[in-house]
Amino acid sequence: MAGADNRMIETERGRFHVRFAGPPDGPAIVMLHGWPQSSYCWQGVAAHLPTHYRLIMPDLRGLGDSERTLDERAYTKQALAADMLGLLDVLDIQQFNLVGHDWGGAVAQEMALAAPTRVRRLTLLNIHVLTNARGNAEAQARLRKSGGRSFWYQFFQTEPHLAEAMIPGNEAAWLGHFLKTWTRGPFPADAFAEYVRCYAIADTPATGAAYYRCYKPDTARWAEIAGTRFAMPGLYIYGRHDPVIIDAFTHHLDDVFDDIRRETLDAAHFVQEECPREVAALIADFVDDN
Repeated sequence: MAGADNRMIETERGRFHVRFAGPPDGPAIVMLHGWPQSSYCWQGVAAHLPTHYRLIMPDLRGLGDSERTLDERAYTKQALAADMLGLLDVLDIQQFNLVGHDWGGAVAQEMALAAPTRVRRLTLLNIHVLTNARGNAEAQARLRKSGGRSFWYQFFQTEPHLAEAMIPGNEAAWLGHFLKTWTRGPFPADAFAEYVRCYAIADTPATGAAYYRCYKPDTARWAEIAGTRFAMPGLYIYGRHDPVIIDAFTHHLDDVFDDIRRETLDAAHFVQEECPREVAALIADFVDDN
């Protein structure tokens, strides 16, 4: 990432690779990537954000260049949120704006629920809202009617040892299915090469799959907290052509946010890489809105 400061940060919970941009004393925007990407996914957005912000872009556990942990319990979204809050403690970042895409959006929500006084504003991109019981039920009903074919890769990865046996050596074909078919237009070649590099790191098929192998404890927790409201203002940015996070997931957001803004872009799932300028403009306008 041009102009980024890349560092490995040691915390009590592990070792995390983080990209930084902007002045150290600027207002913080923490940006969390999803699967199967890394913090590299924010490079286009970062290039278009106002330069006075301090951008903090970590690689989540098991992806990018952060540590690989083979204990699947470490990949519940609540545990990953604890990772990120611990990282921000080490960096002495007490208050921050928070942005999350895909599983990074689920982690961001868990952070917002765990530390609501620290999260100034919450931006989510193409991920279900964990506590939005009505919207999630509508979406699941629609997906069942369509056969749920878009979710085959989740079931594949939950099978023990299958991802570990079949993905090594085939990283470009594996990632290409998602990155090149869940987008509108060509996927950035430099980003694709970076994700293939990271997925070829030893144990990544297992740690990437762990995001799905802990689905049972994740969903059990989310059922318990259904209806819980978010204390901070929210922005939901939605790529309308997403084959996985369908429009129904974005219904009834008022059930769980007192203040929520929804913006739709002509994109699919990887909205921050398909429309980086537009995403940056929406985030900047939202975090600057006092």
